[in-house]
Amino acid sequence: MQDRRNAFSAVSLFSGAGGMDVGFARAGFNILLANDIDADACATYRLNHPGEIARGNLLDLDTRKRTGETPIDLVFGGPPCQGFSVAGKMDPDDVRSQLIHSFMDVVDVLKPRAFVCENVKALAVLTKWGGVREALLARARESYRVAIVVLNATEFGVPQIRERMFLVGLRKNEFLGSDDNLRSFIEAELLAQKSTPKTIAEVVRSLGPAGSKSNSRTCAAKITFARSPIMRKSPYAGMLFNGAGRPLPSNKWATTLPASMGGNKTPIVDEAEIFDGQPSYVEEYHRHLMAGGKPRTGNAPARLRRLTVDECIAIQTFPEQYSLAGSRSAQYRQLGNAVPPNLAEAVARVVAQGLSGGFALPLAAE
Repeated sequence: MQDRRNAFSAVSLFSGAGGMDVGFARAGFNILLANDIDADACATYRLNHPGEIARGNLLDLDTRKRTGETPIDLVFGGPPCQGFSVAGKMDPDDVRSQLIHSFMDVVDVLKPRAFVCENVKALAVLTKWGGVREALLARARESYRVAIVVLNATEFGVPQIRERMFLVGLRKNEFLGSDDNLRSFIEAELLAQKSTPKTIAEVVRSLGPAGSKSNSRTCAAKITFARSPIMRKSPYAGMLFNGAGRPLPSNKWATTLPASMGGNKTPIVDEAEIFDGQPSYVEEYHRHLMAGGKPRTGNAPARLRRLTVDECIAIQTFPEQYSLAGSRSAQYRQLGNAVPPNLAEAVARVVAQGLSGGFALPLAAE
């Protein structure tokens, strides 16, 4: 998976199943050490990556001892985001909210030429997290030029609406411009990498019907009609069926895949629409309800079913043959927690260019 020729050295933190690592390896980073606390994620990592992954609490990991005297070009990772996420409790006292500072502790120890810290969009934009954000920036600015960019995965070939923040830092001796200059360079380079993703229908058709050989890892959670549907203007919002797993529009992209997938929080697709070209059942039922029709009861038709593990792998843009360890629910959790490799690769290529001296400032006019 990694091309070790002329690779930059890197350390991966909060690595999970290795989504960021796939992207950074593709961009030429040689990952010497990874770390995560989840046993299943570490087992998955070992199945797919040649580098070492140390399982355990980051606070107990001696990263300098583990990496020896090797100079580190990059530290990257995505500290747990539940404390900052609008989908969670947004609790500043959540212990997971403190782990972003643990990430910076490792940066202070290893003194890499660059770092990339990924997290939820809320940390970058909400006033609630302004103090945390400014503290992070102030700490990083002691040695680095820093920039925050918020990216949507759909703009980088990922068939999923997933917005994430990336805090990027380059050592001041690596980049002589200002923070604003750095942000401008990053945004310009990312613009050149944008691409249109496949639709959900294209992803599912490429794998085949659920239960087929190439799409065998199915979700057993039933789909039943909600007794009291929660209506929204869009058929794909609200709650037409029980559980938090909502239907996905076949001809568009998925919403953010959650780590809670594996049960009735797993999103829903319509096989008859995707494979047979039939009109959308979800849209028809939504029109029925909006016109004053009574809610249906019992199980939804068999044409509606939940995303498979294989489809989640494809929607997250992991390699097709990526191996996953653990139970079915653990596999869904790992995929929901992951940073899409295509998104990570776009950021990684920009950082690699910066480390190669590719962010040249214009000469001042004489």
